[in-house]
Amino acid sequence: MTLRKTPFHAHHREAGARLVPFAGYEMPVQYSGVIMEHLAVRQAVGLFDLSHMGEIEVRGAEASAFLDRLLTNSYGDLEEGRARYSAMCNESGGIIDDLIVYRLSGRYLLVVNASNFEKDLAWIREQAPDEVEITDVNAGIGLLAVQGPRAEDVVQRLTTLPLHQIPYYGVVEGQVAGVETVVARTGYTGEDGFELYVPADRASDTWNAVTEAGVPFGMGLVGLGARDTLRLEMKYALYGNDIDEDTTPLEAGLSWVVKLDKPFIGRDALLAQKARGVERRLVAFRVDGRGVPRPGHEVRVGGETVGTVRSGTFSPSLRMGIGTAYVRRPHTRSGTAIEVVAARGRTMPGAIVKPPFYREGSLKRG
Repeated sequence: MTLRKTPFHAHHREAGARLVPFAGYEMPVQYSGVIMEHLAVRQAVGLFDLSHMGEIEVRGAEASAFLDRLLTNSYGDLEEGRARYSAMCNESGGIIDDLIVYRLSGRYLLVVNASNFEKDLAWIREQAPDEVEITDVNAGIGLLAVQGPRAEDVVQRLTTLPLHQIPYYGVVEGQVAGVETVVARTGYTGEDGFELYVPADRASDTWNAVTEAGVPFGMGLVGLGARDTLRLEMKYALYGNDIDEDTTPLEAGLSWVVKLDKPFIGRDALLAQKARGVERRLVAFRVDGRGVPRPGHEVRVGGETVGTVRSGTFSPSLRMGIGTAYVRRPHTRSGTAIEVVAARGRTMPGAIVKPPFYREGSLKRG
């Protein structure tokens, strides 16, 4: 299979990135090393290519009503210039995808996971009424994320937009480095930051401007490896690991984006699950000592297998192994002692903890 390339691919090669297949794209997994890149984002600022993510526009007088029915969160009251995270479920309550919806002038922009783009687009078109227009705008967009406590300093050098006025989960349209850009404040790292959606044919101009502006602030280039460790330190869900069509938002700890007081696809199944009791939960856990949990490892309590690791890694910020697992009730309480069973039966003692793992980030949620 021929791998797709993002508009920034040549820049990754020039920077010496280690490139790997990911969701049909050839993507940088690391440049200088995962730990160094991770700490650059936590301590200063990092630059990510997220152009593999999928973008879909929704337009029409009935667009907000359609999104209300399509997604678990509420969109009828979403104001222009704001964004909202949601799950998109099937009739059984399983998660087809998790996504962010931005309300822009005259349209909604849906940003979905790269590996699910074709599936999502087909599902959305299948559900949409005739009066709602669904447009695949993915190929025409390049996406960079600038993340870290110095992110605003970097981007503000390139625009007259008053970035300090953009709230968390806010979005504006304007020029950045002379390029028409959608600027969002919806990062996935636990740090302050911005996503820059730019025309693909101007992507190199934006890359060059942002990398130059980042020099005084020690900005590093960041690949998929550190993106994963950063999001896991916050216990942000990763589709395909933590959530999928065999898990529900109630199990995954996403009940805060499920508005059961309005009709949406999968609502009846989720109401029934809530009524009978959610039997398992996605929990966060740490391991003690030098072990590193990996997906597929068993989780035991008192010698009994109670769950399976979904995400697991070494935390560069905390210097310990961390992970997520679906664990059966009643073993989901924070502080519960566990054992993670690795290859060849080696056990790693640990405990369930209250997320997020990392609490010192620069993210402002006000």
